[in-house]
Amino acid sequence: MSNPRAPRSKTGSVDVVIVGAGFAGLSAAERLVSMGRSVLVLEGRDRVGGRSLSGEVAGVRVDLGATWVSRRHTAIRDLANRAGCTTIGQFSQGRNVLWAAGRRRTYRGTIPTVSPAALVDMARVQLALNKLVASIDVDAAWNSPEAGRFDAISFGEWLDRKNALPATRTLMTIVSKVQWGCSPGDVSLLHALRYIRAAGGVDHMLDVEGGQQQERYAETTQEIAKRVAERLGDRVVLGTPVRRISQNGTGVTIRTDSAEIKAKYAIVTVATAHRAEIDFDPALPEQAEGLAKTWRMGVLSKAFVAYDKPFWRADGLSGEALTDTGAVFITFDVSPDATGPGVLMAFCDPRVFDGFDLEHRRSRVIQQLVQLYGTRASVPIDYLDHCWGEEPFAPGGPNPAVAPYATTSYGPALTEPHGRVHWAGTETAGEWAGTMNGAVLTGQRAAERVAAAVARESREVAV
Repeated sequence: MSNPRAPRSKTGSVDVVIVGAGFAGLSAAERLVSMGRSVLVLEGRDRVGGRSLSGEVAGVRVDLGATWVSRRHTAIRDLANRAGCTTIGQFSQGRNVLWAAGRRRTYRGTIPTVSPAALVDMARVQLALNKLVASIDVDAAWNSPEAGRFDAISFGEWLDRKNALPATRTLMTIVSKVQWGCSPGDVSLLHALRYIRAAGGVDHMLDVEGGQQQERYAETTQEIAKRVAERLGDRVVLGTPVRRISQNGTGVTIRTDSAEIKAKYAIVTVATAHRAEIDFDPALPEQAEGLAKTWRMGVLSKAFVAYDKPFWRADGLSGEALTDTGAVFITFDVSPDATGPGVLMAFCDPRVFDGFDLEHRRSRVIQQLVQLYGTRASVPIDYLDHCWGEEPFAPGGPNPAVAPYATTSYGPALTEPHGRVHWAGTETAGEWAGTMNGAVLTGQRAAERVAAAVARESREVAV
């Protein structure tokens, strides 16, 4: 892709300006172009992909952000296929490792079998959770029958009320950290239920085989975005944060640090919290402003440790591990193949990770991998990490960590257009919210709505 640059002139005019070059923005642009509409995509970062970002460790390309796709994620898979990107199965053969209460154990399957009592408790809590999930309106969770009651407590409080055993709490804490970048006590029960329903249920959310972690892309997910952006060419402009969007009855004006672009409509695809960084004229309605203020982004970090070979496989281990202490709380094997290099991906808790320098972070991760996989984990050949909360522009991820009351109070503003400003992004999806698939779907839907509005206005003018 060409180097980031600002528009050639200080002013310009297109049918639609799209804010954000993640999967929602790029999918919206692709769909609009296919419908014969002129578009300009403005991205504040110096890259495309949003919360998808590629890195390299020991010569292996890895996903620093969004990673996996399910067989049911047909929208992102179709986009990737057209971009020439290929899936590989997530390695999961062998036994998983659990480090809990200072003790190492191994187990098979998704749920750790710590003890018969713990297994029964996990099944009990999961059954109760599934019953609540089934009652959620995935397109408008705030309209669900018990929305007010579910939104008044946190996911953690609900686990307390269910008297969840420590092993169950450990698993649900890991789910919360991975999905929302926060602990169960920091996210509303209603918000958690909405995302679980959107993900296809608890099993689909957690499983590798047949679930959301079943496959990843050999080229990395950001490569999909790069290839789509390359096809769009100079319609995508990087390093250009949108500062202000003003509108009247006939169009919108988008202002950046170096340009003013006029359009008939705008599609804003940034995360809900980052809507607050844009000055809107007229101002957003009170509910939409509250959404931007309260739907803050969670925070999550990742580390990758490379070895000559995936030695854990020879020990009959899958590379999947759960741990209830330290910086690392879950690991996966993302090695290219059995011959090596062997690469372990570790999800890290930013509260005990981000504040340290690189060498200290590396030491903490490797120390935990030694606990999980033995002394051979102490001699890596390469290391890489990324702290999403430390990003200089639009920090945070993977999804909003929405506290109690904020879903029922502000959720309806997720998708309600603000005049000529429409919204997209994975947060605005119903089904598949929180996934790349959801992002693609919302971009395409917003594009179709806006294209229909442009066509309708063109017909009215012609008459």
